[in-house]
Amino acid sequence: MERRRDPPFFCVQFRLSCETDSVTSQEQAAETFYGGALPRITRVMPVLAVGVLPLLLWFWRWPVAVAFGIGALISIYNFWSLSRSVNALAERITVGQSRESGGRIVAMLLLRYLLIGAVAYVIFKSSPAAVYGLLGGLSLPVAAISCEAVFELYIALRRGL
Repeated sequence: MERRRDPPFFCVQFRLSCETDSVTSQEQAAETFYGGALPRITRVMPVLAVGVLPLLLWFWRWPVAVAFGIGALISIYNFWSLSRSVNALAERITVGQSRESGGRIVAMLLLRYLLIGAVAYVIFKSSPAAVYGLLGGLSLPVAAISCEAVFELYIALRRGL
């Protein structure tokens, strides 16, 4: 019976460090990829809005399409403003050196919702059917986040991130 020889210690240590390096680089690649989700979502929202507008014009005519466009613009601004406000608030809490004051951050949060309410009121008074377009435009971030989730799932399955 032949006795199995273990490799020398330095070979085992080298193999473990190589495996650790590959795991670390894969973790860094995953962190870089998933860290880019917010910019990707921000870029997808206008693309989705421009892609849907011709369909709305074709099927439901201009009142719904215009209301969708207004809702899309509001939702893009809302998403951008919300991400900016959250980053400023987090920086203010953690570092304490934010350029924006806490009152201004809260005022911008309230302003967004007042803007949505005012536009919804005007659209509802002018054309009740256009409210569907407005709601569709306001739900644009949901569609963009869904696209991002599908993309991340595809990349995770494809690359193993």
